Amino acid sequence: MSENTKEMIAKRTAQELANKSIVNLGIGIPTLVPKFLQESDVILHTENGMLGISDVSEEKVDPNLVNAGKLPVGEEIGSSFFNSADSFGMIRGGHVDVAILGGLQVDQKGLIANWAIPGKNIIGVGGAMDLLVGAKKIIVTIMHTSKDGSSKIVPECTYPITSIRSVNVIITDLAVFEVRDEKLVCIEVMPGSSEEKVKEKTDAEFIFDLKK
Repeated sequence: MSENTKEMIAKRTAQELANKSIVNLGIGIPTLVPKFLQESDVILHTENGMLGISDVSEEKVDPNLVNAGKLPVGEEIGSSFFNSADSFGMIRGGHVDVAILGGLQVDQKGLIANWAIPGKNIIGVGGAMDLLVGAKKIIVTIMHTSKDGSSKIVPECTYPITSIRSVNVIITDLAVFEVRDEKLVCIEVMPGSSEEKVKEKTDAEFIFDLKK
C-alpha cells in the first residue's frame, strides 16, 4: 500500500467530519487524517487521555506525548489531559462524535473485525470495542483487498468481530460505502477506480447508489 493511497483514503475521510465534532482516531490510516484538517475545527481525542491533539513536526517531538498507537502528537491551543479511565468514560458516555477505525474485514451487514487474527500476535483490541459501542458515528478506513488480492469486504467476517454494532461508513482505495439497514450501499467510486473494479474486488453483496 503506497503512502499516496493511504493519504487518498485519509483525505476522503476528512470530508466526513463536521466542524466542532470530537473525533477519535484509530491506528494506521486514521492517523493520517489530521493532515487534511488544517482548516477545520475538528477536535481530536485519544483514549489514552487527551483532547485536542494535533500533528507534530520531528523537531518538536515530546517522547512523553503520544496517542493510543504510541505515535508522537502535538497539542492544540486549549487541549486538555486526563486519565485513561476518564477518557473511556467520555467514549462510553456518548461524548465522542466520530470514531475512525482501521480494519481487517468488514462484512455486508457492516460488522467489523479489527483486533485479532487467529494464530498471529497483533496489537489487540485497544479501545475499539468501547468506541463501537459509544461513538455516535463509526467510519472504517481500509484497503479494499489483502496483499493476496482477496476482498476485505466480505459476506461474513472470518476473523473475530469487534462488536455487534454495524459501522456507518467504509472508505477504501476503491470505493465509499454506507451501511443502511445492515446492507452495503456504494455511494462513491474513488479516483482511479471504476464500478466494474468495485464489483470485481468486492465479495460482499452491495448495491450502487452513486452520488451525482
